[in-house]
Amino acid sequence: MIRLQEKARRITALLKEEYPDSLCSLEYVDPFHLLVSVRLAAQCTDARVNLVTPELFRRFPTPQAMALADVDEVEGIIRSCGFFRTKARDLIAMGQQLCERHNGLVPEAMEELTALQGIGRKSANLIRGDVYGLPAVVADTHLIRISNLLGLVTSKDPVKVERQLVELLEPEESNDFCHRCVLHGRAVCIARRPQCGKCVLAGECGFAQEK
Repeated sequence: MIRLQEKARRITALLKEEYPDSLCSLEYVDPFHLLVSVRLAAQCTDARVNLVTPELFRRFPTPQAMALADVDEVEGIIRSCGFFRTKARDLIAMGQQLCERHNGLVPEAMEELTALQGIGRKSANLIRGDVYGLPAVVADTHLIRISNLLGLVTSKDPVKVERQLVELLEPEESNDFCHRCVLHGRAVCIARRPQCGKCVLAGECGFAQEK
């Protein structure tokens, strides 16, 4: 465990140097907007979500407005995000739940976030990390893939990956580490065609060394 923790610290430092700005790629102005964007991003690119949300938030800027939204109108706005019928129902239910249970505010507790319609642990961790500055491991596909290639984790199950990384990462670095893995996965360690020759993590990666 100690050796893996040391390796995780080295990888964290390399990623921090390569990507000093570890920003969430979803565009938002308040916690509710991020919560909605996270739900829309399921099986959809962040870039597509960012194209859709300006109109969505112009029409429904608050939980109160979303709670009263017409499902057909929401579906029409978010259609290009995929699974738009399910997502529209989730967004309206989420608005209602925020109003009824949390006075229109986005909660920070994991149990309260995952009780919202359409919100799982990955989305809840993103909210906890980005909105509330809490230690959080957002186990998205890039993080899972890269962490396995680096030998930090031994599972592709999101919950198991989250738990394993919580044991390895320094709490104050965990949220930014996840964002940087996403940036690295999009720019260099691309699925099915990783560019190991220009990867700053090659020295820590068994896959790169075998290549």
